[in-house]
Amino acid sequence: MDSLDKKILSVLQQDGQISMAALSERIGLSLSACHRRVKLMEADGIIRNYAAQIDRQTVGLEVQVFIEVKLNSQRREDLEAFEKAILSMPEILECHMITGEFDFLIRVCVHSPADYEALYRSSLSAIPAVSQMKTLLSLSTVKEFRGYHLR
Repeated sequence: MDSLDKKILSVLQQDGQISMAALSERIGLSLSACHRRVKLMEADGIIRNYAAQIDRQTVGLEVQVFIEVKLNSQRREDLEAFEKAILSMPEILECHMITGEFDFLIRVCVHSPADYEALYRSSLSAIPAVSQMKTLLSLSTVKEFRGYHLR
């Protein structure tokens, strides 16, 4: 990947609907060269998909929480059971295995505190391998993910 590919990726992260003509003009490449590079990055899995960024609050997802999760053990069976359960919950936006006191960090967005409580009681606390959870309520978002910083 060279600097032109990184420039293309930076533009596409900000505007996934940009026309190939406008993209090639912004990057300073011919239309065919720019198109070829984009198609190669798609084929190589560097560009996985194109998606709309939705303002969560305008669609009623008012509550954003982060949950620190500790498992009973680090045995493969417990890790796999936890990960399988998490993958089945559409409210969970992200789940990261982390270092430190807790094992995982989860990000959830829901409509209301009652919706979060329902998820917590019926789904999260029902995962057998979970020994402890700590919920952190996001009061506001200072900076949201808008794309990777490519050097």
